[in-house]
Amino acid sequence: MRILALAFVVFAALATMDATAEKRVALVPIDAELSSRSPGSMSRQEEGALKAKDEFKECEKCPMMVVVPAGSFTMGSPQSEPGRYYDEGPQHHVTFAKPFAVGKFTVTFDEWDACVADGGCKGYRPEGAGWGRGKRPIISVSWEDAKSYAEWLSRKTGKPYRLLSESEWEYIARAGTTTPFWWGSSISPSRANYDGTVAYNGGAKGEYRKKTMPVDSFAPNPWGLYQVQGNVWQWVEDCYGQGYQGAPVDGSAKNDGDCSPRVIRGGSWNSYPGRLRAAGRDSSVPGSRYSDNGFRVARTLTP
Repeated sequence: MRILALAFVVFAALATMDATAEKRVALVPIDAELSSRSPGSMSRQEEGALKAKDEFKECEKCPMMVVVPAGSFTMGSPQSEPGRYYDEGPQHHVTFAKPFAVGKFTVTFDEWDACVADGGCKGYRPEGAGWGRGKRPIISVSWEDAKSYAEWLSRKTGKPYRLLSESEWEYIARAGTTTPFWWGSSISPSRANYDGTVAYNGGAKGEYRKKTMPVDSFAPNPWGLYQVQGNVWQWVEDCYGQGYQGAPVDGSAKNDGDCSPRVIRGGSWNSYPGRLRAAGRDSSVPGSRYSDNGFRVARTLTP
C-alpha cells in the first residue's frame, strides 16, 4: 500500500492489557524508502496521485488519513432489518462523485493533546475516565469541540479538514457491504467494543468491557478503517432529522432545519449491539460532553 509523507508508523507489541481486553491488531511498518521523509502537507501533484486506500499524514501528530473511493451506496435500513429504528428511512441512493479522505482511527487523546499544546481546541483537556489516555479515543468532547479540532488541523496543515457528513460516515461503515455490519448480519464482542451481555440477531453474547479500547483494537474494515462501529459514538456534521425525507443525495451534510440536535453514529462501549449497525443513528445536543462520545475527521481532496 502506498503511504505518503509519513515519518514512521510502527505499533510494537504492547504491554499486556486487562485479561478481558481484546487482542489488538498490529500495524505494518512503512516502507524503509519513505521512513526518512518528514510528514508535511502534500503538494497538489502528490494529492492528485492518491488512490483508494492510500494513507497519508500531514504533520507529526496529525491523524493518519485513508483515501476512500468515489462511488454509490444505499443509505438507511430496510424495514426487515432487526433492531431498525423509524428514523433510518426511507432508504435512498447516495453518490460520491469524488474520493475523500477519512481518519484511519477515531481521534486519540494523544492527537487531541497535541492540538491543545499547539494553542488549539480552546485549551480544553478532557479527563480519561480513569481508563488511560494515549491511543484511546478522545472522549467527553462535544460537537463544538470536535469542530474546533478540525479547524485547528486546517490551520496547521493549510488543508480542508472537517467532520464527516452522515452519509460519508455510513458509506465508510459499510465499506462496500450491505449487511448491518461490514462482517455480516450478526455481531459478537470479538468484533467490536459494546455491551456484550446482549445478543443481536443470533450472535454470541460475551464480554462487556465497560470502557473504551485503544483505537487500533480489532480488525479493520475492508477499506482499512478501525472501529467505525463501536467503542465511541462519533459526531458527524449533520443536523438530526427524524428520517431521510429531503436528505442530500450527493454526500453532503444536512445543515438546515432544527440543528439543536446533531447526529452521532456508530454506537459505543456501553451500547447494545443493535446500535452499532451501519444504519443506526442517534443525536445529541451540540454542546454535550459524554464519556461515550468521540469523533473522527475527514479531509476534502483536491482534484
